[in-house]
Amino acid sequence: MKALARGWSVLIPAALVLGGCGWFGGSKSLPAGSASDVVRARAAETAPAATPRTAASPPPAQDSKDILDRVVAVVNNEAITLIELLESMAYYLHESRQPVPKDGEQALKERLLERLVEQRLQLQEAEREKIVVDEGEITEELADVVKRAGVKSQAELEGMVKAQGLTMEGVKKRLQEQIKIRKVVRRKVMLRTSVTEEEIELYLLENRDKLETGLGFRARHILISPRPPAAESDWEAARQKAEEVWGMVRVGQDFAELARKYSQDPAAAAGGDLGVMKQGELAPEIEAQILRIRPGEAAGPFRTRLGYHIFKLEWKETLTDQALAQTKQQIRDILFRQKYQGRLDAWLRELKQRAIIEIRL
Repeated sequence: MKALARGWSVLIPAALVLGGCGWFGGSKSLPAGSASDVVRARAAETAPAATPRTAASPPPAQDSKDILDRVVAVVNNEAITLIELLESMAYYLHESRQPVPKDGEQALKERLLERLVEQRLQLQEAEREKIVVDEGEITEELADVVKRAGVKSQAELEGMVKAQGLTMEGVKKRLQEQIKIRKVVRRKVMLRTSVTEEEIELYLLENRDKLETGLGFRARHILISPRPPAAESDWEAARQKAEEVWGMVRVGQDFAELARKYSQDPAAAAGGDLGVMKQGELAPEIEAQILRIRPGEAAGPFRTRLGYHIFKLEWKETLTDQALAQTKQQIRDILFRQKYQGRLDAWLRELKQRAIIEIRL
């Protein structure tokens, strides 16, 4: 049981380092004993088959120290024990609130063990880089934990920690490790990641249509439809009428008046006004015809299954000035995240390639 109590000192902080779980992730605290039950159950499942007992044989310990301290991985001569893995698994199960299928449990263990290995490699790299964490940084981090845990003071947090069978010393140790990892990642990855203006402009050029989705525009519309039953001759008559009206538009006659007189669209009474719309709301083939026009100009006739369309674009929003600056900042963030993740993955692969790692799961 001592082994389990000693291991609890890494339970909540390990979840924090591995992805912001538990109190440190802002979720409700783990009910006392629930994670312990999971750890004990998993340990029992992992234990070797029991040997027959004689009447004189003492009963086996519920939490065998040998089982809990069993090494499941070695990373450059540093061991990762079964209890560390089981605690990570207990928190994963608590946070996800979903049972792990029996056929998927081994895969989950392997994935969590890989994350523990990566964590250990990063801590070892921090040691090589002589990265230090002062007491003030831990105090500041602990204050943030108090805030996110929804408690009023560090003393109240300490009471919650003790109720879980943890110690504040263990919590502070894991906070120190988290800060170390953050610092080494910043030095090795973040500070070596940058985005150039050329990359932003290229992304803007290649994705302008998508980025402009949602911007507003206002247009007018004239529709000339063929008479039923819409035989080919009816379509031809509609085309000729549309060309006639288009000619009136081209010589400068008032578009709104022409719409009221000739359009067969419901918006005819409003001078063909479609109102303010957002890019992406109309059928793509129609919207493309409208947005290719410069504001104040008209285009047509354009045929669809409804008939022949003539459009006039009153105005449209574009990525200019403040909107363009905001969009460029969003692009910078997108590209930075992509490059950062790629560099982080490459760095972790490099650490693994240089390391001596033995998996014993």
